[in-house]
Amino acid sequence: MELQKPKISNGVNKTVSIIITIALVIGIGIVFLGQSKKDFGSVSTESAQNVEIRYGVQYVTINARGGYSPKVSLAQANIPTKLVVKTNGTYDCSASLVIRSIGYQKILPNTGEEVIDLGTPKTGTIQGLCSMGMYNFAVNFN
Repeated sequence: MELQKPKISNGVNKTVSIIITIALVIGIGIVFLGQSKKDFGSVSTESAQNVEIRYGVQYVTINARGGYSPKVSLAQANIPTKLVVKTNGTYDCSASLVIRSIGYQKILPNTGEEVIDLGTPKTGTIQGLCSMGMYNFAVNFN
């Protein structure tokens, strides 16, 4: 007496494969859609609240996690300025910060603050980005 293996039809295998594929596509879509929604609206609502002048030094604060926020900051030109980059559980490429105009490149701590001296910027824009170029921010000096 021989034991026979039960046969699983090809239709069942195809159905399982299709269900798994659809689940993966939906999951990936949710991740990317969630990221793009997070990027919208951060330009104008936060820009006025992340700049402060203390004892004659201007501080511009940027959060780095899943990109940079706010994307655009408005600051005063001709004032000694420090850029404060805050991280909090940042394990993505936004922890690898590059500011080409001042020759700055560094891997930021996963959690903490990095204070970068920008000198006394003239009117113009200083841009920062992650080392992969996926995320960026700008500080406009007027």
